[in-house]
Amino acid sequence: MESKELTIVIVTYKSKTRIQNCLRSIPEEIPVIVVENSNDENFKNNIENNFKNVKCVLTGANKGYSVANNIGLDLVETKYSLVLNPDTVLDKEAIKNFFISSKKNKDFWLIGPGNDQAISLNFEENNIQEVNNLKGFAIFINMSMFKNKFFDENFFLFFEEIDLCTRVKKNEGKIFLDKNIFIKHEGASSVKLNSNFELEKNRNWHWMWSTVYYHKKYKGIFIASLIISPKLLSALIKYLFYLLFFNKKKRDIYLCRLSGIFNSMIGKKSWYRPPLD
Repeated sequence: MESKELTIVIVTYKSKTRIQNCLRSIPEEIPVIVVENSNDENFKNNIENNFKNVKCVLTGANKGYSVANNIGLDLVETKYSLVLNPDTVLDKEAIKNFFISSKKNKDFWLIGPGNDQAISLNFEENNIQEVNNLKGFAIFINMSMFKNKFFDENFFLFFEEIDLCTRVKKNEGKIFLDKNIFIKHEGASSVKLNSNFELEKNRNWHWMWSTVYYHKKYKGIFIASLIISPKLLSALIKYLFYLLFFNKKKRDIYLCRLSGIFNSMIGKKSWYRPPLD
């Protein structure tokens, strides 16, 4: 019954090694849609040949987390979906416990696993707690509650799940954490790249861009400017410091932070794409 009500969606980018453990942890009767942010036919063929319950969709280019997830979610025909990161591993009881939680809270919009997210929460006796936000590595979605796109496609990286949860709460939707649901998350290891420095520049640029965009979206340009001004000043001072002392790597990191802030403040889309191949 559960296998007919759930589809799992996983977005990947150069995750061919990490995703193997994730897919092995998923029961074979549950359909999985893997959205690979590239045009890697070998990746697609390998995944589909080794995991008969998996359909792999190639985006053709790195379109980012939000766009790729929406591509996968648009293909879902089941009552529920589970968005997973490729560097996660499901506990053997995780799927069952998601369904138990969904039956206890039939009007839910989103449910997240309690591990890694439940610190400082006072759980009720049934170990389920209503919350305002979830971490994005595993989100169980009640598909019928969403009429439009799930993720804001302006976000390329970072803040996607925060924005999703904010929109749910603005629509008076319910979000739950369930302490009985355990999903191992390795974190910051979904992508295997040759250049950690390029990855670090990428993270800094997009973290700043997404931070500004999120606050502009919900609080307006004036409040967003007040929130971001300490980060802007800090990045500028550090950029000038490392420019003066000829530390090219540090200089470039803070230049990326400044660029992300500036581009988001003036309304430019999230365009930064470093050479990560």
